[in-house]
Amino acid sequence: MSDGAPGQDLPVGFGFRPYCGDKDHGPMATVRLGCAERDRVDAHSVVEGLPTAAEIAEASAKLEEPSKNQILVVHDGSVVGYSTIRWWQERDDTWLHLHRGYLLPEHRRQGIGSAMPSWAEERIRQLVKQHGTARTAVIGANAMASEQDATALLQAAGYRRVFSLVELELGDLRQLPEKGSEPPAGIRTGPIGTSHYRPAWKMVVDSYAETGFTQKWPFQDFVDTADPECWRAAWNGQEMVGVALCSIRRHDHTVGEVEELSVRMDARRLGIGRALLLDGLRGLREQGATTARLFTGTANPHRSYDLYESVGFRRQNEHVRYRKPLA
Repeated sequence: MSDGAPGQDLPVGFGFRPYCGDKDHGPMATVRLGCAERDRVDAHSVVEGLPTAAEIAEASAKLEEPSKNQILVVHDGSVVGYSTIRWWQERDDTWLHLHRGYLLPEHRRQGIGSAMPSWAEERIRQLVKQHGTARTAVIGANAMASEQDATALLQAAGYRRVFSLVELELGDLRQLPEKGSEPPAGIRTGPIGTSHYRPAWKMVVDSYAETGFTQKWPFQDFVDTADPECWRAAWNGQEMVGVALCSIRRHDHTVGEVEELSVRMDARRLGIGRALLLDGLRGLREQGATTARLFTGTANPHRSYDLYESVGFRRQNEHVRYRKPLA
């Protein structure tokens, strides 16, 4: 019987142990690199790429009680996999508890991959009991469409697909089209200052009003993570009618990201979104980015793919969210 995973029998030589901090970040990054070929990982993904040890350290530091909510799989003393749990409240008050696991391909199909989500589910039940959120809590898991092994495990364990995101890449920011780069008559675009933060935040939050499975985003969180160097907004008179929130990737300044592109409902189909997007992309280019990434829901009803592809973005991997009832 292995530590930290009640009721889970593992093959001889394998075991679970708690995350122990700095010494684990390098081995965890090695696990991710070792999964890349089999799982067809997009190394430059802004959703889920190939993190360095420093990036894993940063992500681990953001976890609540990482030594309890992150567990490592060891084989003869070496780290061969790990699982992480985090949680948040969605707009409809659902508490989503998300687990994500990685296991080196040579150790799959031996029962270890099944034991990892079992550990996570048991830990999530403990957390839900502690938090008193059983009425609105669900278990979630992510897998890329290219991760055939993880997808099969989740489906066999009773998880159902609830939505997916498609990531797109614009490979060369030097080749931005000129057509449609100017806003329509009567609309002006420009940078977003601190006095514009609240209407910009509300613009984005309101754009998700009819979208399920979205995380609550308090205004203070928006302020705390603001990076306005490449943010742009569109105004009709004094009214903000659209925003493009773009940023440079912290760990790779050659890559820009379009984090949000939102246009007010009554101002859509006028060319405002295209003008904002191109303005934001030019800002990324001026800051040194050579490529850009973004992701959007596959069920997006606003034909945003047409807009993104018209300026040169091309589809990459699909990222799928699965869910399972708590009980």
